[in-house]
Amino acid sequence: MTGHSAVEWLAPASLDEACALRAERGDEATVLAGGSFLGILMNQGFVQPSALLSLGRVAELGTIDVHDGELRLGAMATHRAVERDATVRRDWPVLARGFGLVASPRVRNQATVGGVLADADYASDPPAVLAALDARAVLRSPRGERQVSIGELILGFYETCIEPDELLTEVRVPAAPDRAVYRKFRSRSTEDRPCVAVAAALGDGALRVVVGACAEVPQHYPDICALADGRTIDAALAREIAARYAERLRPLADARGSAEYRRRVVAVEVRRAVEEVSAA
Repeated sequence: MTGHSAVEWLAPASLDEACALRAERGDEATVLAGGSFLGILMNQGFVQPSALLSLGRVAELGTIDVHDGELRLGAMATHRAVERDATVRRDWPVLARGFGLVASPRVRNQATVGGVLADADYASDPPAVLAALDARAVLRSPRGERQVSIGELILGFYETCIEPDELLTEVRVPAAPDRAVYRKFRSRSTEDRPCVAVAAALGDGALRVVVGACAEVPQHYPDICALADGRTIDAALAREIAARYAERLRPLADARGSAEYRRRVVAVEVRRAVEEVSAA
C-alpha cells in the first residue's frame, strides 16, 4: 500500500473538539479508537481512509465509573481495563469475564469498549454480554446525545446506526442482575474468536439470553425467554428454551463452524447457560 503516508491525522485533545471534527468531516475521516481491528483492515487493503480521527488523546473517554448504581464505561476504556477494574470484577463479574476472554492480553491492552461495538464484528465476545445486561451506547453529536440499546446499535455485519456526525462516547450498564453467565465456545485455539457465544442474565425474575457469533447481530428472543416468567427454571425448562433458540436461529457458516454445527452447539450452550444462571 502507498496510501499510509498520505493519510491525514486528526488528534483532538477534548471530547468537544472530537465531536466538532466528527461533525465537520463525517465519514470522510475514519474514527480510530484502539485500532486493533482497523489496523488489520488497512493492512489488508480493505479500507483506505484519507483521514483518521484518533481519540487517543481524549482523556475523558477512558474512564470507568459508577453513577447511581449504573456502570459507565468510556469508549476508550480498554478491554484489559474493564477486565481488571476492581468494581467491575466485584459487581459485574460477567462483564470482566466477557472482556477478559477476548484474544490475548496484547490485544486486550489495545482494543476498546467503543471500538468493539462500533466495529459491529459478529464474532467478538463483548456485544453478547453487554446485550444480556441491557447496556446502552451513548451517541453524541453537536445535535445532542442519544442512547441506544446494543440491539438498536448493531444493524448487521460491520454496520451500526451511528450517524456520520456522531461519536460513540460511552456505554452504560444497569445495576447488575442477580446472576449472569457468559459461555464462550471455541472450535479452534484458546485465543480464537467464539464459534458460539451465549450470555444469560436473571434478575427480578426475568431471564435474558443472548447468542452471539452465530448471525449478523446478537440474537435475543424475548418471547422464548418469557417462558421462564413466574416459573422455577428446572432442567426441562432450560432444555426447552435452548431447543427453541436453536430452532429459531438462522446460523451463519464460517471457518469456525458450519450452520448445522452451530445450531447443535447453541442447543447445548444455551441449556448450560440457563441452568447455570438459574442455579441456587
